[in-house]
Amino acid sequence: MKEFEGKIALVTGGGSGIGRATALAFAREGAQVVIGNRNLQRGEETVSMIRKAGGTASFQRTDVLVAAEIEALVDHAVTTYGRLDVAFNNAGIEGDSGPFLVEQTEANYDAVMDVNVKGVWLSMKYEIPRMLKQGGGAIVNCSSVAGLVGFPGFAIYIASKHAVIGLTKTAALEYSAQGIRINAVNPAVIDTEMVDRWAASMNMKKDDLNTFHPIGRIGRVEEVAEAVLWLCSGKASFVTGHSLIVDGGFTAR
Repeated sequence: MKEFEGKIALVTGGGSGIGRATALAFAREGAQVVIGNRNLQRGEETVSMIRKAGGTASFQRTDVLVAAEIEALVDHAVTTYGRLDVAFNNAGIEGDSGPFLVEQTEANYDAVMDVNVKGVWLSMKYEIPRMLKQGGGAIVNCSSVAGLVGFPGFAIYIASKHAVIGLTKTAALEYSAQGIRINAVNPAVIDTEMVDRWAASMNMKKDDLNTFHPIGRIGRVEEVAEAVLWLCSGKASFVTGHSLIVDGGFTAR
C-alpha cells in the first residue's frame, strides 16, 4: 500500500517548483491532491501532469493573500474528496533582492511579508479547524535556510522565513495534543525559477551557487518534496514543531 493511499493532500503554490514537485510526489504515493495556485495555467498544468501519471487531482485558483479564497480552497478539498489529511503551505515570493535594509521599500516589505507570512497564517487558519473536526492531520510550512541565518541584501525575505518558523512552532504547541502535527521544511538553494531570478539579481550564474553547499551542488525540487512527504507521513508520527533542514550542508559551516 502506498504511503498516502486514501489521503487528501492540499498544496498551495502547486503550479511550479517545490510545490509542483511535492504535489506530484503526493499523487505518486496515492494521495488525492488539491492544488491551490494564483497562476491558473500553471495550476492546471500540475493537475494534468498528475492525471497523466494515473493520479487524482483538482485545481482551484487561490491567492493566499485573500482569506476567502483560502477558505474556499479548503472547502473545495472537503467537498470534492470528503476530508483534508495533509497540507503543504508552500506559496511564497522572494521580493526585491540586493539593496541593503535601509534601501528596501515599504511596498516590497508589504508584498513579501503578506505572501510569505500572512499567507501561511491564513492557510493554517482554515486548514486546522477542518483537521480538528476529523480528529487530526499534518501540516508542513515552507520556510528556508533563510529562516535560520542572515544574508546581506535579503533582509525582508530573511525576516519572513524566520516568521514562518515562529508560526510553525507556536501552532505545533497549540494543536499537537489534538492530533495535528505542524512542521516546517527549510531548503537551501534549489533549482527553481525563483533561484534563477535570485542569481540574476546578484549577477551570478546558477552554477556559481553550487559553492554555497558543501555537498557541491544546488538541490533538486524532488529532494525537498521527499522531505515534505516524510514530515506528513506516519513515519514522522513523533515529529512536531520541527524545522527540517534540506540544505546540502549549508548551515553546517
